[in-house]
Amino acid sequence: MSTAVGVDVSVTPETFTLVNYDAGEIAEIAANLWQRIGLPEGRSLRLEIDETTPLGRANIVSVDPPVLALESGALEDSHRPRCLSRPGSEDVIGRLLFKLGDRIDPAFGEPPDDDDIPLTVSSAWDVYAVGRLSRLGFPNQRQRRLYQFRVRHGFADQVDAVFNQLWNAEDLTWTGLLELSERATNGS
Repeated sequence: MSTAVGVDVSVTPETFTLVNYDAGEIAEIAANLWQRIGLPEGRSLRLEIDETTPLGRANIVSVDPPVLALESGALEDSHRPRCLSRPGSEDVIGRLLFKLGDRIDPAFGEPPDDDDIPLTVSSAWDVYAVGRLSRLGFPNQRQRRLYQFRVRHGFADQVDAVFNQLWNAEDLTWTGLLELSERATNGS
């Protein structure tokens, strides 16, 4: 559907009937993010969007080949129901693509499947991903991520310090991410 340097993006469904989304626009957003993040060339990315639910779950279904599954609410404009939010889509798809990049980078390590990752660690990984996305110049919701991180790890100065480390990090490994999440949880 959309091809940028290094990636061929397909979106299902190709035509939306329940939400006012354009598959071509979503594919273009994903292709641009793929290129800006610096993911490997010569790949195909599939986005499977469930337009039957206004909920917002979004996850990586497969690493090889790369497949992202998103509920339509994850891409929705909060002020215009059933309409696509470009900044929101960049945030959600970008976060997932950074995590996909981590998963395919041998130096990062081998995280378990998303469903097997504790909420505290998943929250820490989200902060790490969105911090990098922010440094590429994409809009971010830093305060939202900070609040979510605090809810999972506690409301304390040490938690905020770990959040800042994650937000500003460039080359974390899975083990490093686990250690930072643990430090925030235990306050050590």
